Amino acid sequence: MKKISLTISSLLFYLALVAQPVSNDTLGTLLTLRQCIETGLANNLDVLQSQLQMESDKINMNQARLNLLPDLRGAESQTFSQGRSIDPYSNSPVTQGVSASNYSLSSGVILFNGLSLQNSIKQNSLSYRAAKMDWQQVKDNLTINIILAYLQVLSAEDQLTQAKNQADLSAQQVQRLEILNRQGAIRPSDLSDLKGQYASDQLSIVNMQNTLETAKLSLSQLMNIPYNKDLVLERIQPESFAVKYETTRDEIYQTALKQLALVKAVDFRTQSAEKALKVARGQLFPTLSFGANVSTAYSSVALQNQFINTTYVPTSDSAVINNLKYPVYRFQDNFTPSTKIPYKDQLNNNVYTSFGFNLNIPIFNSLLQRNRVKQAKITLRNREFIAKTTRTQLGQQIDQAYINMVSASDRYKVLLDQVSAYDESFRAAEIRFNNGVGTSIDYLTAKNNLDRANLSLITAKYDYVLRTKVLDYYQGKQLW
Repeated sequence: MKKISLTISSLLFYLALVAQPVSNDTLGTLLTLRQCIETGLANNLDVLQSQLQMESDKINMNQARLNLLPDLRGAESQTFSQGRSIDPYSNSPVTQGVSASNYSLSSGVILFNGLSLQNSIKQNSLSYRAAKMDWQQVKDNLTINIILAYLQVLSAEDQLTQAKNQADLSAQQVQRLEILNRQGAIRPSDLSDLKGQYASDQLSIVNMQNTLETAKLSLSQLMNIPYNKDLVLERIQPESFAVKYETTRDEIYQTALKQLALVKAVDFRTQSAEKALKVARGQLFPTLSFGANVSTAYSSVALQNQFINTTYVPTSDSAVINNLKYPVYRFQDNFTPSTKIPYKDQLNNNVYTSFGFNLNIPIFNSLLQRNRVKQAKITLRNREFIAKTTRTQLGQQIDQAYINMVSASDRYKVLLDQVSAYDESFRAAEIRFNNGVGTSIDYLTAKNNLDRANLSLITAKYDYVLRTKVLDYYQGKQLW
């Protein structure tokens, strides 16, 4: 056999890493890791619901700001009455049908209420910022899950390729032994052993194919798109496996405290709870407000007389001057008969305006507001406990993730050496077996050892990439 410079496992590993993306015209839809993540972020239900919650908190924040503005209220009423009633225009009793209209416009503004409105703005603003961090956290979690699913697909593809190569090698040996068996040059048991191995390799292909399709289905579910068996993923570049992770555990933790959305969210909610406590305390203070009102009215029975002139007319009285009796005259204003006052004139004539200040002093309301202050204090303490526990759990998670990364790196390096050793062992066993010196048992043992080592190496290399991505996530780095 010709001596080769690369071992079988190293060659397969290299080809798997440097393989170029397959075009859409050959095997179906080609997706990059970035496209998978962006598709998932656009379609995932948890992400969309978290975004809606963020938008709802933004509305609450804007409303808290608008609460500082004066309110403006308008009112209009129309009444109809029959029989004896009061004319709203003259305030005198009438016995006829009356149609009346009333219009009013009022406004008010709170001048001081213990700074509750101002603190409410800050509270809702912090809640909105916390919701933005929650939204980011959901997206980060989904990104990690998509990366995991993406790597599982690549791992399954590599394992399927490895299984097919194993089966091809077994098939070649079966074909060679069938020729030798017909010539009586080998023991029949050698051929049956290799046929059994070939059947086992074919079964591995079936299992690996099922694993690959299951991984594709999981990835499609995370992206919330229909399953496509022809889905093709872009390969990860070789340098992704070769880079040594230089950042220490303490550096990762300190960066996570500053960058991770999870930490920012709990901090914002703690600060929001502090403002909520100030809002509750502000309700214990008097409330000073200013209000103004303008109103007018119309009545269907309102009448008016128009002035004509003034005349000098005698009266029934008389006056005696020097024993002479004289009649008494007076001035009299003359008006036309009563007519209805026009609608517009009534509205102009009946305008009424008022304004004033109002001071509302809370004296006793069953201690309701004081108990709200106590509840706000409990909420604040709970938020502080959550923030402290979150930091503790974050440190524990980073510790575990860092240990997993180191372990995955060490395991990957050991498996590289193991594959190299088993490859040499298999090459020697294959030469002996092909030359009729070794037995089928020796050959199959060496082959199975190499096959298992290659499959373990494929799993280990993707596991290492995933562990590094998890640490990148804790530092707030771009994950693709």
